[in-house]
Amino acid sequence: MNKHELIEAVATELKTSKAAADKAVNAFVDCVRKGLKKDKAVQLVGFGTFAVKTRKARAGRNPRTGETIQIKASKTVGFKAGKELKSSL
Repeated sequence: MNKHELIEAVATELKTSKAAADKAVNAFVDCVRKGLKKDKAVQLVGFGTFAVKTRKARAGRNPRTGETIQIKASKTVGFKAGKELKSSL
């Protein structure tokens, strides 16, 4: 499911317009982004937890040339599914 399909599903579920569903989905994404930036985690009980994770610097390999390169440390977002989400799959 991509974002467009999600917006259509939300509109159908809430029986609203696609424009209203688009605003709702975008508001949710913005709130998660702000929560991760501020608190480093967003927990939705029963659904799961989005958390900021730090990757250490490491050695990598350029696939085109085979040359060893140094990859900088970075931050990424991880998601851990909650119990209810896991059991619904």
